[in-house]
Amino acid sequence: MRRWLDILVNLVFYGSIAVAGYLLLQVFLLVSFKVPTNSMTPALLPGDFILVEKLSMGPRLFNVSKSLRREDVEVYRLPGLRGIRRNDVVVFNFPYEYDRWDSVRFHVMQYYTKRCIGLPGDTLSIRNGLYQIAGEKGEIGKRTQQMELALLSDSILFERYPDPVYPESSAYRGLGWTLKEFGPLPIPKRGQTVRMDSTAWMLYHQLVEWEQKSRLMIDDEGAVRLGDEHIETYTFTHDYYFMAGDNAVSSIDSRFWGLVPDDYIVGRVWRIWYSEDRQGSVRWKRIMKKVE
Repeated sequence: MRRWLDILVNLVFYGSIAVAGYLLLQVFLLVSFKVPTNSMTPALLPGDFILVEKLSMGPRLFNVSKSLRREDVEVYRLPGLRGIRRNDVVVFNFPYEYDRWDSVRFHVMQYYTKRCIGLPGDTLSIRNGLYQIAGEKGEIGKRTQQMELALLSDSILFERYPDPVYPESSAYRGLGWTLKEFGPLPIPKRGQTVRMDSTAWMLYHQLVEWEQKSRLMIDDEGAVRLGDEHIETYTFTHDYYFMAGDNAVSSIDSRFWGLVPDDYIVGRVWRIWYSEDRQGSVRWKRIMKKVE
């Protein structure tokens, strides 16, 4: 009897260590996700299982229970090793209300995988379907897929994507941007001060409201009020990112719903650890493939 009791105690002890180690791994180092759609083809395919490393950006700590109840959560992030860089593939919590896209909110169970196109402080434009960053001459995103978008007519694009392009919404008229002619969009960074006029209100009001937990209103004369206070400038307290799918003609991304706050980024996609097609056959050539 004593022997069996010792075995049971050892099983509980080492099982607890294994569970604790798994949780620590998930929280601080690596987490796995399954890719459900084709928005990141050819880099990622539906059925890919990806490893997301958290050390680059820094692991997040927050109240999961509050997030599941759709309450506001405060995110604490540990220091990262290098941050998110342009052209990194990242996983993040989808940051906007579905069917509105004008209200930032956090839900721990809703994740997107996209490529980071624009960094905090960048000015991003799309010209004839091709991404451009002011002052950058290298390739932004995947140019081959962007060329496919450039070749599509505006009428075909409208039939495929009737939803308005950021920052337009059903509540107000935007700046007339399209999927092929977009921007320039200055991407805010922490500590950056912008003048609050009608254009800045259209571009950033949902971000300011998320940061301040107060409504940002604009009157018919263009005066902007944060709650009861009239403001002429605003200084951002967070960094923001522009995320886009490699499959430019089949991706709902920042072109539609706007910018991603730093708190919402889970981490950088590192490798594909397993992959299978829709029939359940293993794609052996994709096992442990590095994501670039």
